[in-house]
Amino acid sequence: MSRLSMNNDRSQRVTRGVERTPNRAMLRAVGFGDADFDKPIVGVANGYSTITPCNIGLNALAERAIDSLREAGTMPQVFGTITVSDGISMGTEGMKYSLVSREVIADSIETVCQAQSVDGLVAVGGCDKNMPGAMIGIARLNIPSIFVYGGTIKAGHYNEADLTIASAFEAVGQFCAHRIDEEELRQVERHACPGAGSCGGMFTANTMSAAIEAMGMSLPYSSTMASEDAETAVSAARSGCVLADAIRKGILPASILTREAFENAIAVVMAVGGSTNAVLHLLAIAHAAGISLSLDNFEEVRERVPVLCDLKPSGRYVATDLHQAGGVPQVMKMLLVHDRLHGDALTITGQTVTEVLRDVPPEPRKDQDVIRPWENPVYPQGHLAVLKGNLATEGAVAKIAGVKNPRISGPARVFDSEESCLQAILSAKIKPGDVVVIRYEGPKGGPGMREMLAPTSAIIGAGLGDAVGLITDGRFSGATYGMVVGHVAPEAAVGGAIGLVEEGDSITIDAEARLLELNISEVEFERRRAAWSPPPPRYRRGVLAKYARVVSSSSLGAITDRTDGADGEANNRAR
Repeated sequence: MSRLSMNNDRSQRVTRGVERTPNRAMLRAVGFGDADFDKPIVGVANGYSTITPCNIGLNALAERAIDSLREAGTMPQVFGTITVSDGISMGTEGMKYSLVSREVIADSIETVCQAQSVDGLVAVGGCDKNMPGAMIGIARLNIPSIFVYGGTIKAGHYNEADLTIASAFEAVGQFCAHRIDEEELRQVERHACPGAGSCGGMFTANTMSAAIEAMGMSLPYSSTMASEDAETAVSAARSGCVLADAIRKGILPASILTREAFENAIAVVMAVGGSTNAVLHLLAIAHAAGISLSLDNFEEVRERVPVLCDLKPSGRYVATDLHQAGGVPQVMKMLLVHDRLHGDALTITGQTVTEVLRDVPPEPRKDQDVIRPWENPVYPQGHLAVLKGNLATEGAVAKIAGVKNPRISGPARVFDSEESCLQAILSAKIKPGDVVVIRYEGPKGGPGMREMLAPTSAIIGAGLGDAVGLITDGRFSGATYGMVVGHVAPEAAVGGAIGLVEEGDSITIDAEARLLELNISEVEFERRRAAWSPPPPRYRRGVLAKYARVVSSSSLGAITDRTDGADGEANNRAR
């Protein structure tokens, strides 16, 4: 039943019908007939845009979902929502708007669906913030909903190597370090992104699509399909049918987005070697769903879940290779068989995780090595670790698996912006053993918590990936790897210790001990705290100024709708 006629009492329905006469008049103008007012109205949030290859194919998927929704007896109503390209804005001031766009997407979906009283939602997205933005909106609304992923880009090819967008960033560092010539740099740029779809490694978009599939909010196998392959459109059409059925059955996100579902998502993120951004986004989605989730919960799952997939950025393969090897369902079945997954968690199909995975084999095929056997994982424990210490009392997030030097102590090279750091790297001013500090790039300080793909890729390209550490209160692209620590909280802009570091200070990053320490005395700490004062806001008007005023600590997911007014214990002390 539509919300326009959802009351079964005849007299009340007649009254409600009279009250709704103007609404019906408006809806007739967009195609409703007499019989349509008793059908469920389904909002289709379409993230289509030609601004990025991630979203350029979404309109066709939205149309397939709309056709199947109409055939299933609902009234689909499409509306647009925004996207910005992280890859295009990376390394520029525009990147400050990327995390902000997550909130804009969530707010726009909530606004339209609540204002128009829709009965269900299909969210179609592709680029990094589309997924968490849509899921935050879905969690707030708590109406039957499903997510449709636009699909991943296929690998580019040059000199018999698979390329991704990260290859282009690393090539810049290689060129500046005189490791490749200008012609090779141009060839990498020309071949890195061959068509439509989200960035091809297990970067943020594919990590979040995998997490959403693991949570049961999208269809099996949909998170690793290629954007340009026909099966992606078929999956979009089936998603419409599944959503229509969920409306009839009253399957709500609150029944799916449980604590168990979030633990399943974290387990899958660890197993596929996913992006550090998953930590930030899952915390935010959990907040919207009313589920208690903290950084410590990620560490608990990390300790018992191995990395099973050999995927870029640090591995050999891309998301389409994972799809051909069995996709996320194969990974989930292995986790389920070894008691690392909650099999009784509900999915949008109405089935439990166990039922969805019933026909998936317990071990991967032997003719592939993208997904490793359980007894021979890529790494025995998860790769995303939470580090704490006097530099990050609330916590920080690092990819630690495969790091050749898990412990580094070295002199701090301090930069108050990404641009100044990148210039130093490209000018060969960063040396082996240095610990690079990029600060005032956090949620409030940036504002917007930019991703540091440009400097981290430049470090890799210069051949310093195993010799240099980097810490920041900003965040990293899913394409980043190496001894890098992000999400340092509390951030510099609110008086966090990262804002007290001075050039040449000794800093220790110890991945094995989960430690991030500034090696100065407490007396010196207190002297610096007393002398510190907050910098003036970088923006006084517009969306970035508004965002800076309301955004929370990264340790809470950089959320913007706190109900307790707290940024986090350490942030409050810093103020």
